[in-house]
Amino acid sequence: MHKRRFLYRIISIAVALSFLFVMGMVSVAQDGAAEDTTEAVEEVMPEEAASMLTADDVQSNLDQVWILVAGFLVFFMQAGFAMLEGGFIRHTGVVNSLAENFMDACITGLAFFIIGYGIAYAGEGSLLFGTPVLALGGINGTAEGDGAEFVSFFFQFAFAGAAGTIATGAMSERTDFRGKLIYSAILGAFLYPIVVYWTWGGGILSAAPEDGGFGFLDFAGSTIVHQFGGIIALVGAIIVGPRVGRVFGNPPRPSNLGLAALGTFILWFGWYGFNVGSTLGASDQNALGLVAVNTTLAAAAGSVAAMFFVYFTKGGKWDLGFILNGSLAGLVGITAGCAFVSPIASIIIGITAGIAVVLAVDIVEAAKVDDGVGAFAVHGVGGMIGSLAIGFWGLPELTGTAGGLLVSGDPDLLISQIIGVVWVAVFAVVTGTIMFGALKALGLLRMPAAAETTGIDVHEHGASVWPDILPLPEEA
Repeated sequence: MHKRRFLYRIISIAVALSFLFVMGMVSVAQDGAAEDTTEAVEEVMPEEAASMLTADDVQSNLDQVWILVAGFLVFFMQAGFAMLEGGFIRHTGVVNSLAENFMDACITGLAFFIIGYGIAYAGEGSLLFGTPVLALGGINGTAEGDGAEFVSFFFQFAFAGAAGTIATGAMSERTDFRGKLIYSAILGAFLYPIVVYWTWGGGILSAAPEDGGFGFLDFAGSTIVHQFGGIIALVGAIIVGPRVGRVFGNPPRPSNLGLAALGTFILWFGWYGFNVGSTLGASDQNALGLVAVNTTLAAAAGSVAAMFFVYFTKGGKWDLGFILNGSLAGLVGITAGCAFVSPIASIIIGITAGIAVVLAVDIVEAAKVDDGVGAFAVHGVGGMIGSLAIGFWGLPELTGTAGGLLVSGDPDLLISQIIGVVWVAVFAVVTGTIMFGALKALGLLRMPAAAETTGIDVHEHGASVWPDILPLPEEA
């Protein structure tokens, strides 16, 4: 026994000494490698060249990376819209909804690249229209500054895709797929870019009054993206007409609330790219933090407000559909002012939007307009509330102009916000009526009524998301 213990000790000591020897050799090798690496770097990059990378260069690179990451998050919202809409509509239209949402990204990407981006950020021009540059002016990544332009296009394309997909839900289950492709192209190439030019592009709405503009503020797109898309969706839903057999006052039940909840979580997650990414940089910690907190609080407040409002006014049920849409309304509502208001104000905005979405759904239903997912209530109404809220709650230290009416007592900012909201609303109604009216006249807006008896998925795509539950006619 003692001999065995002695042997174990000898072996342990030998292993320990071997380990120390190996670690020592590794350390020596690393020191040598470090010296070789330093010498190699000094040969490739002389001291003068290394010093050319300034703090501004590092910050610029960080800003570009942040914009890209934020753009990835916004693009991921397309998946959120697809899941949300697919969950809210009937089983027979989910394939169509998924295909339309996917095409929103594809068609908008091409149209916005070739035409739309050049209209939105035309630069030189009047307050109403600039001189567009097609296909990013033909840049190919070989010239200085091309990279920043590519990053800017990608970020803005993700927003354009979001604007285009809002109408998809409102007009779900009865829109001709050909018409869908056409109106997505028109929105991405012309209509949405014009609104962007008037605002983020420095046009008439956002230009300072001394420069002939109105001083309208919309930090991340409550009006530019959501109100515009929501009103376009309402006009489309009116012109295309209700689904066959639609009973107003008793809307169809959602096919999959689990899918809708997943979509809402994805949208909330992506909204951090939407709002926080609109800082267009990673250098201002105050702005980044404020926007993230305001976005969170408004979403939470909107959901809670809608949940309790429905519970106490509609029969004592905790309605998941309104819980989800309430959060989205809060997100839409805070998007314009997320960098301009305090966290307390963001909660108030969220509560207002959460209650408003319930009332707006009831009004649309009473007007016998078939909005399949409540798109107008969430985006159209929520967008208007968001932009007008700046006129009430905007802090002058953050807006850079006059404060909101309830903060400073000055009505100027509120007047500017009202002008912007009304301007975009009129533009959306007029252009939406022309666009959808023309598609209807050409027979490209609505699928045949007879096809609606089998469902749009079978008629337009010959497919079903749940073939074991809803087999195709030849499989039945």
